[in-house]
Amino acid sequence: MGPLSGVKVVELAGLGPVPFACMLLAELGADVIRVDRPGGGLMMGPPEYELLNRGRRSVALDLKHPAGAGTVLRLAAQADVLVEGFRPGVAERLGLGPDECHAVNPKLVYGRMTGWGQDGPLAQTAGHDIDYLALSGALHLIGRAGGPPQVPANLLGDFAGGSLYLVIGILAALVEARGSGQGQVVDAAIVDGSAHLTTMLLGALAAGTWKQERGTNLLDTGAPHYDVYETADGKHMAVGALEPQFYDELIQRLDLNPPDRNDLANWPDLRKVLTETFAQRTQAEWTELFDGSDACVAPVLPLAGDHPHLVARGIFIEKDGIRQAAPAPRFSRTPSALGEPPARPGRHTREALTDWGIPDVDELLRTGAAVQDTGDAVQDTGDAVQN
Repeated sequence: MGPLSGVKVVELAGLGPVPFACMLLAELGADVIRVDRPGGGLMMGPPEYELLNRGRRSVALDLKHPAGAGTVLRLAAQADVLVEGFRPGVAERLGLGPDECHAVNPKLVYGRMTGWGQDGPLAQTAGHDIDYLALSGALHLIGRAGGPPQVPANLLGDFAGGSLYLVIGILAALVEARGSGQGQVVDAAIVDGSAHLTTMLLGALAAGTWKQERGTNLLDTGAPHYDVYETADGKHMAVGALEPQFYDELIQRLDLNPPDRNDLANWPDLRKVLTETFAQRTQAEWTELFDGSDACVAPVLPLAGDHPHLVARGIFIEKDGIRQAAPAPRFSRTPSALGEPPARPGRHTREALTDWGIPDVDELLRTGAAVQDTGDAVQDTGDAVQN
């Protein structure tokens, strides 16, 4: 199933962007084996709710144990892709850097996910999504006039600027490797991707059609016809009526005679009119009024909403008792799928290693180089050390 069927991926488990990227690869059909540390790492909740870990099997290996690191090299030798998200130099110290992996598999695509990149003054510095957005300029864009920057959860940095660029790089390198017979390193940094996402606005800034002051431009709530408005029940409607024909539809549906939007001096008055108008009805009433129109107006829904369009496309599904987003994008011949539910770290150690052709799994478990989850807790059979 999926366009990546037959592609084998080794994931050295990490936080945020690495599991999201490997989730995408698994949903596209790749056979992804996730290498967890014994006992697992930081989680947002119980393992079964860690949706970023869905779609692949988990083995627990102590990478500081020579046999644990050696097992990863044996997996890499037969894989198409390896993904790691350590700080620069950590994989090398474990004996799992690109040189060691390419020595056993020259065609391997070696994906590296970091915040600051593999080099540069900040390469060894800790950081999180908000920091990479801040330095790239992307965070400066988000917010209202006169107010502070607003934080878009970790969607823009970790997942858009990080995971998606990593996956794009991996897919491109896979295509190239099939022709050249040689693998390569994909250095995906969140600060790089976040800056790259601003390309259109960098052009507008150079042209003088975008200002550095946030909340004063066409697409950052500076324009009253591209903003959100509170409804009578304390909810909100999103308005994106940019083009003249869509704006005309908005005004017709609202039955207004507002000031000319093309004169920026009128924007404060237009915003006041729209604010007062949307406050007169509930979100449900406005949603019904604009249903099927080209006014570019939509209700602001909470996570996992149930709007008829979302339901019709099956955008959210129930699986294993958890409401979650279905795989995206969609394919006409090779559909993607969710696959395995999120697994406890080490849940599939014995079966997954065996399936990948590792012959001495019992010895790995006996020495503590590998750990098998027993269902209730991780069973540590040796002197495994967390990384």
